[in-house]
Amino acid sequence: MTTPRVVFVNRFFHPDHSATAQILADLTFALARDGWDVAVVTSRAVYDDTAVELDRRETVEGVDIRRVWATRFGRKGLAGRAMDYLSFYPSAFWALLRTLRRGDIVVAKTDPPLISVIVSLAARLRGARHVNWLQDLYPEVAAELGIGALRGPLGKGLRGVRNVSLRGARANVAIGHRMAERLAGEGVAAAGIVVIPNWSDDEVIAPVARAQCVLRREWGLDDDMFVVGYSGNLGRAHEVETLLGAARLLKGDPRIKFLFIGGGHHSDGLAGRVAAEGLDNFLFRPYQPKSMLAQSLAVPDVHWLSLRPELEGLIVPSKFYGIAAAGRPVLSVTDPDGEIARLVRHHECGAVVAPGDDAGLAQAITTLAAAPERCREMGENARAMLVAHYTRRTSIGRWDDLLRKVPG
Repeated sequence: MTTPRVVFVNRFFHPDHSATAQILADLTFALARDGWDVAVVTSRAVYDDTAVELDRRETVEGVDIRRVWATRFGRKGLAGRAMDYLSFYPSAFWALLRTLRRGDIVVAKTDPPLISVIVSLAARLRGARHVNWLQDLYPEVAAELGIGALRGPLGKGLRGVRNVSLRGARANVAIGHRMAERLAGEGVAAAGIVVIPNWSDDEVIAPVARAQCVLRREWGLDDDMFVVGYSGNLGRAHEVETLLGAARLLKGDPRIKFLFIGGGHHSDGLAGRVAAEGLDNFLFRPYQPKSMLAQSLAVPDVHWLSLRPELEGLIVPSKFYGIAAAGRPVLSVTDPDGEIARLVRHHECGAVVAPGDDAGLAQAITTLAAAPERCREMGENARAMLVAHYTRRTSIGRWDDLLRKVPG
């Protein structure tokens, strides 16, 4: 039987290196290699460089890429970001009307927010089958992050429109069980909700022993140091006060070092506060090349990640899977019943600390620092969990299975 064409919609795609672009590239390239007819409707922009304008049409690894016009104000201001969103909607809609055929499957991601509404309408007009791939839930995320207008009637109205596009879809893919619970609470039929977690490149990111970690030596981190690391984007959804509180409590312990690799909304503020308070137990490094990811993730003895409790079920910190691939334990500063907290406890691959519990986080760090064998065992548990349940091959296989079963 001939497989149908699958068309994905997301504002960023290869060669862009943003998280949503990379995971979409992983999936589409794999599907194309397996014989699917795959297209992507995306913008001509890249995530972090407004000067770049990509080609309108090209084929990469068997994937037909159709890039539409949209403004490129970038991420610095809310007004510019809103214009980037608003200009993408009509361009993507028009491209879908020209691209979709009856029986095609069209998959809407969630950048820009509410793109599922546009995709749903185009699918109905062209007789295509609509699937949503939910990386986050808007407008709830924006409301929780402080956009007050979205806490009232406007937010309620946008949520209602969004929910119509979810309830009318053939399937809704959530990236975590807490998100699936949120969807069910919005009236989305449980039978149409599928949980497929995001993934990391677990074939490239493999455990590296401390002694073989080149970056650790280059960055002057001695063997007797216990390194608590963070890698990636530190954004508005993340909570940093608990980490700072723990760092203050551990300031006098020369064994403990806090390492930050990356950037994001809170990164400059964190560095400024560390300098202002004279916290000399911090080390900051920029994003590392993708080719060095296995090494950079191996530098810490344990990784810290966080999510504000009110955002549970709206966002999942997918960096957890990269940490697990590297064979390192996790300090989950999250809702104790959150997505990552549940996994950490179930697989015994780290510790869970409630946001605001500075002393609890400090205690978890000193406990692991004093028990290196237990720390290594937790890292091994993390890798074993990933291999058993969350490899890239496994998740892409679930996607292939889902697409073959989407009702006609």
